[in-house]
Amino acid sequence: MDDPLYFSRDIAFSTFTLFYVLFSICFIFPPSAFVSAGITVQDIFSKWLGSENEQFIQYNIRRTSATVLCHSFLPLGYVIGLTQCWNSGSVIRENTLLIAFSTVASVVPLVAGCHVWAWYKNDWGGHPIARTLSRYSSAPNNWKNVASDINVEFRRIDKTCINTGYVLKTVVTDNWIMKLMPYKMEIAHQSDISLALLEADHHVMSPDSSGSTQYLNIEVQSCRERTKPFFIRLNAVDFKDLQDKLQMPITNLKNVVIHKTLSDKFQAVFRDQVMNNERFHSAEEFEACIGCMQAPAEIKLQRRCIPVSGERSCVACYCRPMWCIECMAKWFASRQDQDHPETWLGSKCPCPTCRSPFCILDVSLIEDQNSTPSAPPRSSYCYLLMEVLNNQQK
Repeated sequence: MDDPLYFSRDIAFSTFTLFYVLFSICFIFPPSAFVSAGITVQDIFSKWLGSENEQFIQYNIRRTSATVLCHSFLPLGYVIGLTQCWNSGSVIRENTLLIAFSTVASVVPLVAGCHVWAWYKNDWGGHPIARTLSRYSSAPNNWKNVASDINVEFRRIDKTCINTGYVLKTVVTDNWIMKLMPYKMEIAHQSDISLALLEADHHVMSPDSSGSTQYLNIEVQSCRERTKPFFIRLNAVDFKDLQDKLQMPITNLKNVVIHKTLSDKFQAVFRDQVMNNERFHSAEEFEACIGCMQAPAEIKLQRRCIPVSGERSCVACYCRPMWCIECMAKWFASRQDQDHPETWLGSKCPCPTCRSPFCILDVSLIEDQNSTPSAPPRSSYCYLLMEVLNNQQK
């Protein structure tokens, strides 16, 4: 019991065990340090996996198979590490639990290998992803045509990809919604699904900060036979991107309150202030906004604020109207000090085209030449809105 040799061996055994457990957890759920160092399944087998952008389905079939094999070798790696540390297997033979663990660790890779071989037969036709796609095929077991359609949609630039950590990813294309996980992939056609927002949970980023992150849990239920529902977990910041890409609305069954981001709150206040600014009258028809290419260009920058001594004054802008109010609000917010949002409304921003500085009072909506001019803005209105934004933050 008191032999120093046994004591030092126990310390080394505990140290190696702790190190290997931490390494295994980080390998299964890679932190940013492991990702940047390339210690992930995707990086290790990158040549064999191929390009995700070119063959999305085939890439994820190989990725999930490689992940199952790699993770199945982790217990056996622990056993091999113990024998290498002491250059013998005596440390294992002396412990009954380690003998049982070594036996199980040797069997797990064999079982995983048999599963992967069964998936690989018939050109990956037995893989769970291939079997899922077969349900959407007009011909039995003809999953490759469906995979080809998904691959084409994934190559388009208008797809929506939402990452929840490194191991979970949600992809929404024109017709498909997919959830990527380490060992499998959930797939559903948008025409068959109904979505329901079930709950939300909040996480404080740090004890000394008032900022928090809200995560939403959404159930995806498919009406197709033999298809089980699955759940999507995403940051509330990404909810609007998901909603905009979906064909079906997301039902809020429990009236979950979705927190708006600071940028969303500022855009609402920015829009209200611009609505009260003096309008710019023009009979000319302008093209679509160059930011979103959807809404018409409806913003004209014209200097109307009163210069303040000791501060940089606004400059007259002669650019042609090319932006909508939403894109201008996003541009204005992106050019401010993100650590001091209370100063945004009273700050200036460079014109996105000519870089002439302007403030929020210089932003005017375009009206038809024959419309009635709006009342000029009140001088204290900007500061009132600053107070509103501060209250929303609190």
